[in-house]
Amino acid sequence: AEHTVSELRSWTDHDLEALGRLTEPMAYDATTDRYRRIGWDEAFATVARHLQALPSPDEAIFYTSGRTSNEAAFLYQLFVREYGTNNFPDCSNMCHEPSGSGLRPTIGVGKGTVTLADFEQADCILVFGQNPGTNHPRMLGELRAARKRGAKIISFNPLRERGLERFADPQNAMEMATLGDSPISSHYFQLQVGGNFALLMGMCKRVVERGLLDHDFIREHTHGFDAFLASVQAQPWEPLVAASGLTRAQIEQAADLYAGSERVIACWGMGITQHRHSVATIQMIVNLLLLRGNLGRPGAGACPVRGHSNVQGDRTMGIYEKPPAAFLDRLGEVFGFEPPRAHGVDTVGAIEAMLAGRGKVFIAMGGNFAAATPDTAATWRALRQCELTVHITTKFNRSHVVHGRQALVLPVLGRTEIDLQASGPHGVTVED
Repeated sequence: AEHTVSELRSWTDHDLEALGRLTEPMAYDATTDRYRRIGWDEAFATVARHLQALPSPDEAIFYTSGRTSNEAAFLYQLFVREYGTNNFPDCSNMCHEPSGSGLRPTIGVGKGTVTLADFEQADCILVFGQNPGTNHPRMLGELRAARKRGAKIISFNPLRERGLERFADPQNAMEMATLGDSPISSHYFQLQVGGNFALLMGMCKRVVERGLLDHDFIREHTHGFDAFLASVQAQPWEPLVAASGLTRAQIEQAADLYAGSERVIACWGMGITQHRHSVATIQMIVNLLLLRGNLGRPGAGACPVRGHSNVQGDRTMGIYEKPPAAFLDRLGEVFGFEPPRAHGVDTVGAIEAMLAGRGKVFIAMGGNFAAATPDTAATWRALRQCELTVHITTKFNRSHVVHGRQALVLPVLGRTEIDLQASGPHGVTVED
């Protein structure tokens, strides 16, 4: 309230968040270009008035961040579907949507198949398109422990990322005192950007050529192997080498390291999912694992490494613009209403709808939509065309200064905070 929104817009993202915790509902006042404090009754009435005035529920868009707990996500999707739409863009659209799309048809589940305990048993960990040092620092401890006990860590990345080479553990007093560190990657292959599919096809080809297949596993747990085998055998090496950016010898070395291991985990991040042909690339990762039975047993499996810690949990709770019919049937049966059946919009669809005037109300359960989405300029234009934008959040961020004609910012507790109610302490969960 002390600063105009125009002034706040010139601040850095760091400085916006440094304003501290929000404790009261805030509404944008166009006459003063400031947010002002309002009561909860006024906030709820404003949201209700705008939603009830829309000719169609599909003109409202409901975004979900991975910071949302399971319980909040379930209630959120129930509220929105009772309102009448499946417009659920979420942060998964901007990270591991291709992982779910690639994994479901191949292994029947759109999520990883390993736990942290599997990292303690793996003797080889493949890392594709991921920089744990910057984006998944918690994972560095597991990689460090695996390397110390002798596991191979094979990294595939166009750049030599420091976090994939060596790691100084801030919880290790000796390393901190001596400025020491520990090696991470045992092998590092610098392929060209977008070259992962060709690399993986080449690795599969090498494993097939050497006959290092788990025939019992393939026979009992896979289908379509003969067609896959024929495609691999018919694939010439030259295009694979050209597209991967690696030499044939390097691809064969990577494949030999994989085939010489008993328990292999394959990890991947945005360097896979946010490139063209990402779904096909993820399915080729699975094919590589299946060739030697590296799924469904301890120390082996597929690991799409997520950034926000409950992206998958939100999907499990029903935050999805294309919900399966069985889920909607059960939801309607339990809660006594007819859920909407038409598919809603994802993140890109939501931006397009707002730009076209088909999306008039935008409500965000956490996150920073204006900063996280692709095509920043288009996203900002889209949000500014809305009749109302509502952000449910703990602190101020960029999205709150890129707002609709009316705007609300509503404070909440973070999911890890103590929530003391008259009935005692309350808690929420996330998907492990």
